[in-house]
Amino acid sequence: MGKTTLIKQLFDSIENKCKLFFDLENPLDQKVFEDIDYKNIFLRLKSMMPTLTNATEDRLYIFVDEIQNYPEITRVIKYLIDHYSVKFVVTGSSNFYLKNLFPEPLSGRKFVYQLNPLSFKEFLYFRDAISEAELQTFTMENALKPKDVIEYKKFEVLYDEFLMFGSYPEVVLTPSKEVKTEVLRHIFKSFFEKDLKILSNSKDIRELRDLILLLVPRVGSKLDVTKLSLELGVPRIKIYSFLEFLEGTFFINLVSRYSKSIDKAVAAGKKVYFSDTGLLRIIGNVNDGQVFENSVFNQLKEYGDISFYDQQNKSEIDFILNKKLAFEVKLTGTQAAIEETTRKAATLSISNSYVISKNFKENANLVYPAFL
Repeated sequence: MGKTTLIKQLFDSIENKCKLFFDLENPLDQKVFEDIDYKNIFLRLKSMMPTLTNATEDRLYIFVDEIQNYPEITRVIKYLIDHYSVKFVVTGSSNFYLKNLFPEPLSGRKFVYQLNPLSFKEFLYFRDAISEAELQTFTMENALKPKDVIEYKKFEVLYDEFLMFGSYPEVVLTPSKEVKTEVLRHIFKSFFEKDLKILSNSKDIRELRDLILLLVPRVGSKLDVTKLSLELGVPRIKIYSFLEFLEGTFFINLVSRYSKSIDKAVAAGKKVYFSDTGLLRIIGNVNDGQVFENSVFNQLKEYGDISFYDQQNKSEIDFILNKKLAFEVKLTGTQAAIEETTRKAATLSISNSYVISKNFKENANLVYPAFL
């Protein structure tokens, strides 16, 4: 959500008049790129340009939305880039589709940007709660500084809304809570209607739906693929492929166990988090602690690589950021939790550890998520 708005803004920002916009959800727009002779496609595009002073020298800007609906276009794009002065800006709904969509390399000529749901600071900016200048002050360094109750109260209500309804731009900008809920339901429905096109088998779609429902109560927990396989009656290898698909479509995030050895980190069971807490709440029942932990994960991942630590399910640290900062997540942080987290982190030679607390408590060592 937001890709189409962004690509249209980019389209409008290009002063060059030699530009065209295509939405590949529209079969008529797809037809423009259907020709076995790619030269004909180039000539067709030129003829559609509103202004073209010199057909051989003027650069063409072609904007293509929802590219995954017509994968064949990637060969056309490469040909036109190689042979003509054409610049493409394209969007797609899924990394799962896009990572291997271009069969030939476009080294140095292809740049990929991932558009995530809004961070909390972007949420605040969208809601006019902070200025553009204030947006730049939301850094990890500032987040780790002590906060008083007045600072905490400033964003308390908005953070509760952020947890409840998530951070898709359309949801954030919708005033009514009832309509927010309907928009979230539409987003979930759209995921099945659009992103699941790759799963042509209706049985696969039902199994994937059931897997999603099983993942909801497991948020913040290590996944036992064998158990999921038994509950669904689906082979383990298929569960792994479904999880890869859900992560590739930015629906979930899988978090590896902290280890100095890459092999051990890959082999260990992974924790699961959803990419948006609003969507998480719409799909199934989760408790406040799970929603809060999920939200904190989504915030921390903006700062780098996230892992978790556990020692035979006895000693655990919720998140380790870039192998340097340890974070424990609590609805209400306590001094005892701070001391325990510090002790656990020390066993990993991590000297900087913190407790992230949703609720305010008089303790200078607590971190509050509204400032991340």
